[in-house]
Amino acid sequence: MTENEMEIQLTEPLVPVEEYLAAGVHIGTQQKSKDMKRFIYRVRGDGLYILDIRETDNRIKTAARFLNQFEPPKILIVTSRQYGQYPAKKFAESIGGTAATGRFIPGTLTNQNLDGYLEPGVVMVTDPIGDSQAITEAVQAGIPIIALCDSNNMTSYIDLVIPTNNKGRKALSMVYYLLTREMLRLRGIGTSLTVEDFETEL
Repeated sequence: MTENEMEIQLTEPLVPVEEYLAAGVHIGTQQKSKDMKRFIYRVRGDGLYILDIRETDNRIKTAARFLNQFEPPKILIVTSRQYGQYPAKKFAESIGGTAATGRFIPGTLTNQNLDGYLEPGVVMVTDPIGDSQAITEAVQAGIPIIALCDSNNMTSYIDLVIPTNNKGRKALSMVYYLLTREMLRLRGIGTSLTVEDFETEL
């Protein structure tokens, strides 16, 4: 089955499969972790692991439903990854959540005396490797964690995995855009936002 033939098996995807493919959402790394094995569709000739877009699509829908159970200000989006910062901020702004971008200040979730101390109901990270400090603190504080996970990520502390290329500019824009659109749709809110609105300038 080719990447294009994945389309036939998707039940009403959030966007046509071609758009997922064009954004490179399915392009993993040349490493795979045992945790992410079940989300891998195949390995390409150049050694890159290809993620299963059906899983990505389903889990974006699941994450949107899950996040909508929380008061918007209680949703914390964390990203240290450069290409994740603009789409993460846009996502937080669009759904009424909170974004912590750049270096994550140790103690943000665990030290009540810290100026920027936060008590979110849920934490979403862009990359479990780059955002490991936020994950460690969320685990200590008993806060559920959603993570965008590439083929090489470990997922032991993650409550909900969204398998995706979490390094590419267009892939991150697409995932954050779709999460925004789906959460707003579930709240009965129409939006004129497009995926381009989530793309960071090069």
